[in-house]
Amino acid sequence: MTDPMTWPTWKKWALVWAVWTVLAVSYAASSVVSARAEGHPGGWFRPLVWTFLDFYLWMFLTPLVAWLGRTTARESWGRFFAIHVPAGLMLATIQVSLTLSLYWAICGPSASMKDMTFAAFVRMQFVYNTHLSFITYGVLLVLLRAIHSQQRLRDERMRNSHLETQLVQSQLQTLRVQLQPHFLFNTLNAISALALADPMQARLMISRLSDFLRLTLEERHSQQVPLSREIEFLECYLGIQQVRFQDRLITHMDVAGNTVHALVPNMILQPLVENALRHGLLDKPERGTLHILTRRDGDDLHVQVDDDGLGLPPEGPTDGIGLGNTRTRLDMLFGGSATLELSRRPDGGTRVDMRFPYREQAA
Repeated sequence: MTDPMTWPTWKKWALVWAVWTVLAVSYAASSVVSARAEGHPGGWFRPLVWTFLDFYLWMFLTPLVAWLGRTTARESWGRFFAIHVPAGLMLATIQVSLTLSLYWAICGPSASMKDMTFAAFVRMQFVYNTHLSFITYGVLLVLLRAIHSQQRLRDERMRNSHLETQLVQSQLQTLRVQLQPHFLFNTLNAISALALADPMQARLMISRLSDFLRLTLEERHSQQVPLSREIEFLECYLGIQQVRFQDRLITHMDVAGNTVHALVPNMILQPLVENALRHGLLDKPERGTLHILTRRDGDDLHVQVDDDGLGLPPEGPTDGIGLGNTRTRLDMLFGGSATLELSRRPDGGTRVDMRFPYREQAA
């Protein structure tokens, strides 16, 4: 259901008009029924004219009452009453004077008091109706103050929610940007090592690094990208690493067809793969294998990164910059719905299991 606070101005005024109209008709009906119950043959015309004049005049005075309420919202109670008591009496006097004048001009004296003058009519009605109008001013003021307070509370909540979203986005951007220098330093060190020993391989590595940076810049504002795009990043990154490892690295990509459109955090796989290469396969004397698997598991996306390298240290897994940032990003994006676990593979090496809610990019 749409929040009435977010309605356009014309819709709010239509609601105000409808409320005052219903009140006018219901009060007129009550007057007619009461008169008939007392044995008077009361018609509808005079009660309807009276209530519509009375209530519609208050409807047009509503913005002024609302403005008085807003401007005195922060005043002390003493100053509040010092302003609203005279203001209420003045508006009540004006409203009753206009109501009596217009009613007399339209309806004139009643059939039972044909000789009554306008002055006598005013003396008879003025004090009682001014008292009622002053009470109406007070009730209207309280209602408008309540609505204004609710609107301020809603605006404050929306502003706080917007600020929290901006803060999370800023933190996510910082974490994502931290990954690039981490990767760049490692790659540039490798290029530096190859520059003299194998210039051709160094040039190939620079070319692939250029492709990787181009892809990264194209998605620099995206916190999440389709898995197919993330795999494209990863293949580019593995192309760079293949130069370092030569024939000592074998990679397998097992990407299920029903996962390629899943949204994943931008550059979420690169630090996991870099971790496997750096801590599992780089110091392994023989050829190593890296296996990346993606599957849809119910409402979750399951991503698994396996290596048959040196395995976890005896004291257990420890999080470096890459894994620490990955955990933080998952937590900020998905809260407790995401998990990241490191474990020893039964046949040697390390396994990383990552799960988070499966979502697809809106068309």
